[in-house]
Amino acid sequence: MKVLWITNILFPDICKEIKQVPPVTGGWMQSSALALLKKDPSIKLAVAALYNGKSILAENIGDVTYYCLPFMNNPSSYNPKLESFWRHVKSDFDPDIVHIHGTEFSHGLAYIKACGAKNVVVSIQGLIGAYARYSLGGIPESELTRHHTVFDLLREHIKKMPERMSKQGNLESEYFHLVNDVIGRTSWDYNHTISLNPQIRYHFCNETLRNAFYGEDIWDYNSCRKFSIFLSQAAKPIKGLHILLKALPMVLCKYPNVKIFIAGPDLLAKKTLKEKLKYGAYAHYIQHLINKYSLQKQIIFLGNLKEEDMLKQYLSANIFVCPSSIENSPNSLGEAQILGVPCIASYVGGIPDMVENRTSGLLYPFDEYEMLACCIIQLFQDESLLLNISKRAREVALKRHSRENNAMQLISIYRSIM
Repeated sequence: MKVLWITNILFPDICKEIKQVPPVTGGWMQSSALALLKKDPSIKLAVAALYNGKSILAENIGDVTYYCLPFMNNPSSYNPKLESFWRHVKSDFDPDIVHIHGTEFSHGLAYIKACGAKNVVVSIQGLIGAYARYSLGGIPESELTRHHTVFDLLREHIKKMPERMSKQGNLESEYFHLVNDVIGRTSWDYNHTISLNPQIRYHFCNETLRNAFYGEDIWDYNSCRKFSIFLSQAAKPIKGLHILLKALPMVLCKYPNVKIFIAGPDLLAKKTLKEKLKYGAYAHYIQHLINKYSLQKQIIFLGNLKEEDMLKQYLSANIFVCPSSIENSPNSLGEAQILGVPCIASYVGGIPDMVENRTSGLLYPFDEYEMLACCIIQLFQDESLLLNISKRAREVALKRHSRENNAMQLISIYRSIM
């Protein structure tokens, strides 16, 4: 079976070949590819993505053929020039199955328009059209306007994000009207899929996580930083850092030593002109909340972390919190659970399919920061609940993210489509 994957990122192997810095996100896709080839070595896999070159590039590295297509404009906008490149890829590789990973960008759509939808399956990561209504994280536009910066004058203001994402959602909806098959994994993405196309064939398949999270490392309460919280990202309102900041004053009354460790860029770094030009209204709003609640000593930004560094931060945390305004099935939550890190998450999107409240984690309504504060306090003070959640979450996550089972299910989906 010859399988062509169309992805939103370049894999590390091809990045090394073309001397490009590999992305810190999306490592789970390479992990899934390796699991697929291990499960069925007869599969011939090609992976295609955009790159910043001027011509199409094809390279065989190990067991994978890589196609790099020129990055010609904003991937959110449809580019008909890509269609000729896709026809070349199809002619050169002659795939039996084409698997498009994600609907957020339009280069996969160009393949469908150029080569047809036969034996094409689209897997859902997020759903940008559905995310649009939650993209400001409940922050009033007037508040974001009040905190605008030089960045917002030079670039698109963040308050325009819902409009921009809605436009991307129009492109995204074309995927669901053109293809016959889609892969999802939550009741949330299923309901949104059939609302877009009631006739589409929906296939269920869980996601495989990054390789580092299948080792022998397991979270240990005795080894973690007590009263510490880890967030995997926080650069946009949709990730909900502002809700956690509003919850912290209540937590500090009982636990004054609490610390928040955040993976990603330092939203408070605005000393130089370059830094001031780099951050917009949301970063300024975060700084406002930190100053308002005197949280300067509680917040530590860690910068962009590689896979191994993320693993260390999960294991060091007392609690992992996913305070997003919307998610489908965040891999960060799955990574925390498979390690046994006690988790708190907002009750949004597909998260309830991943967390059984008070059994494999604690859930709270997204904008109820008072309830989030109480959840944090509860896990800090109830060691028995903390350890029970840790144990149960790991059991569930090991099954959900089984590399072998997910690879076997994916192969079954491919065969059923063929």
